[in-house]
Amino acid sequence: MDELLFDWDAANIGHIAAHGVVPEEAEEILLGNPMEVDFDEESGEKRWSYVGETVAGRILRVLFTIRNDHIRVVTAFDPSPLQKRIFLAWRAKQS
Repeated sequence: MDELLFDWDAANIGHIAAHGVVPEEAEEILLGNPMEVDFDEESGEKRWSYVGETVAGRILRVLFTIRNDHIRVVTAFDPSPLQKRIFLAWRAKQS
C-alpha cells in the first residue's frame, strides 16, 4: 500500500458521529504518530486500535481494518482517562 486511502460511507461516518468524531479527525490520528493499543481478529477480519492526537490537540482512540487496500475506520471515540495518560506518557518518551 503506497498511499493511504480511506473507505468512508454513511455507516462508518454515522457511527463515529455518534461518538462526536468526524472522519478528518480519525484520519489525522492514523496519519500522525499514533500509539498502537490493540490488535484483534473479529469474524475473520483483522482490526487494529490506535490512540493519537489530532492537529487540534484532541486525543482519540481509532479502531480500523483494511478492506480492498483501504483503511476502513470501524469506530473512533474518546479514550478512557487511563488510556489517555498512557498515550501522553508514551508520546513524552518519543520526544
